[in-house]
Amino acid sequence: MTPSSILLTSPDDILGAVPYLLGFHPADSLVVIAFAGRGARGRLRVTTRWDLPFPPGALDQLVPLLRREEVTHTILAGFGEGTLVTPAIDEAVRLLTDAGIGVIEALRAEGSRYWSYVCNQLECCPPEGRPYDAVAGEVAARATIGGLVALPDRETLERSVAPVQGGARAKMREATRLVAADVRARLIGTPDPDQVPGEFVAEGLARVRRSVERFHGRGRLPDHEAARLGVDLAVVRVRDEAWTLMDDDTQDTHIALWADLTRRLEPSFVPPVASLLSAAAWRRGDCALAGIAVERALAADPSYSMANLLARGLRALVSPEILRRRMPTPEELDASMGPPKMEWLHPMLSLLDDHTLLTR
Repeated sequence: MTPSSILLTSPDDILGAVPYLLGFHPADSLVVIAFAGRGARGRLRVTTRWDLPFPPGALDQLVPLLRREEVTHTILAGFGEGTLVTPAIDEAVRLLTDAGIGVIEALRAEGSRYWSYVCNQLECCPPEGRPYDAVAGEVAARATIGGLVALPDRETLERSVAPVQGGARAKMREATRLVAADVRARLIGTPDPDQVPGEFVAEGLARVRRSVERFHGRGRLPDHEAARLGVDLAVVRVRDEAWTLMDDDTQDTHIALWADLTRRLEPSFVPPVASLLSAAAWRRGDCALAGIAVERALAADPSYSMANLLARGLRALVSPEILRRRMPTPEELDASMGPPKMEWLHPMLSLLDDHTLLTR
């Protein structure tokens, strides 16, 4: 089921669709579903969510976002107690009405019941609310048949990219130690240091392409290959090449690959892969996963520039379409960055030194 095929004809449909539009069942949240075009078959343009309660000014970017997306009408859905949801719905309705954007339905769901802020007919919207089933409804059933998944909550989504532990972590740590020692020895022992940057970058770019192709066939990387790719991506030119390889046909593959590496790599090597995961998820319109991935990157390195760039874009509700339109090609990267330089490798060498010290 793609966004263009979702037909929402009742509050039950709306509340049944929300978890699949977000990827998880929301709690204490305001969700805005926005459409372009007139009539019942308006095209879904964007779905956004805010935690409740939100701070003053949290919705300031909502109207600019909807105008960029040429939105004509919206549906609002709040999840939680009335004291939490009603002020948020009121503020959203005010902003949208002032902007000339229609609100065709506004709902509050709590437990297994919902209330409408738009309908005042007692026969269909009684004071005690109407019962609904977010799991077994018609839209939920069609979404499940279509292969979509709605996780129980945001915490479950966070756990899906949380670091592996136990034996898997020990094996990955040992693989990283061996890879770090091998790469350091090779770089130190090279007879021609001037050739190092070009060879390292070229080999790293080739490994990135092979890894994407392998994951496209659902092949998980062995620990030593995952660790080696983590070292490669610590070089910005290699990371940026991986970024340029994302397109509509491969974005799901990129999400799977970078999510797997975000879980498995040692913390110091996480920022590049978590940032790539964020970019791929954002490109697909999955801003919840994109935000969680950015949090993982910044937790490992608060100064990591790509993660901070993505975080600013997510906070400003920048459309993922911008990522598609402005993505440079590998040839443009080569032209802008010039021939490989030794300074490109310095951050990676620093990580290797730190990891070697930590694992002795």
